[in-house]
Amino acid sequence: MSLEYAGALVAAVFFAAAPLILAALGETVSERGGMINLSLDGTVLFAAMAAFAVARGSGDPWLGLAAGAAAGACIALVLAVFGLFLGASELAVGFVLTLFCRELAYFLGHGVSRQPGPDLGSLAVPVLSDLPLFGKALFGQSPVVLLSLAGLGGVWWFLARTRAGLTLRAVGESPKAAASRGVAVRKVQLLCCLAGGALAGCAGGLYSLSVKPGWGHPQGCEGAGWIALAIVIFGGWKPVRVALGALFFAAIQVAGIALQDALPGLSGALFQIAPFPVMIATLLVVNLRRSTAFREAARRVPLLGRLMPRTAGGAPGAIAGALDKGF
Repeated sequence: MSLEYAGALVAAVFFAAAPLILAALGETVSERGGMINLSLDGTVLFAAMAAFAVARGSGDPWLGLAAGAAAGACIALVLAVFGLFLGASELAVGFVLTLFCRELAYFLGHGVSRQPGPDLGSLAVPVLSDLPLFGKALFGQSPVVLLSLAGLGGVWWFLARTRAGLTLRAVGESPKAAASRGVAVRKVQLLCCLAGGALAGCAGGLYSLSVKPGWGHPQGCEGAGWIALAIVIFGGWKPVRVALGALFFAAIQVAGIALQDALPGLSGALFQIAPFPVMIATLLVVNLRRSTAFREAARRVPLLGRLMPRTAGGAPGAIAGALDKGF
């Protein structure tokens, strides 16, 4: 394999993973604050439509991307109002929202379906884009890669290095304990839900304005929200691990495409669905880590015994019960 070909594969992985990273980071912020947003898949799809429609109408793809983020925040606001202030089940509301937003996106987007429109284009960062292997992959292609990396850095810094992030994590672990310390729990959860929705909406905009340009039925990003939800669990609610999970899923997709040329005798559909059972199997292994019996058995195996402390991670306390019941 030539260095140029390897660089192209790396670039493809980062490009495909960019919107998944943002969507999963958005859900990470929501869940670390104690809010499960099951509307994520519908949010991504609706935001993709809104972003493309605004970009096509205004001629400015960056305005379209902002519209996608605003659409995501508005959907998250609906979830927060029903879940936090009206006492409805946030899981039920989120599930209904994802179905409603999907149909609404295709209904409202019919007028711009299969129409040409602007996209985010490409961006080459001087000097950095000339670095070997990772230079073009990170700094010499679509700006969506830089946006995803900026989102990763911002979310990590906020959660790990700021007082507001500490407060958010405290609310997610135990809302009652945080309230007893004078924290406005509902306000914190509302803000984290809005921020998570905006990031998911931005992910939708990245799909229709770069990764899968245009709008139509089917769009091509259906299911991305569900994958992002799984990636959050896979990454243990930690931003860096979540981003690595998105890159892992994207790598499987890219590998499937690359292997179609090497193995022409196999059906192309097999390569398209391959990432999903791999992710399911991976999530199964990750879930097994939470079993006390599995952890005790793993510690008897030298290699697994060393890895378990590094890979162990639990859900925030406020949502752990819902996850144990399978939502």
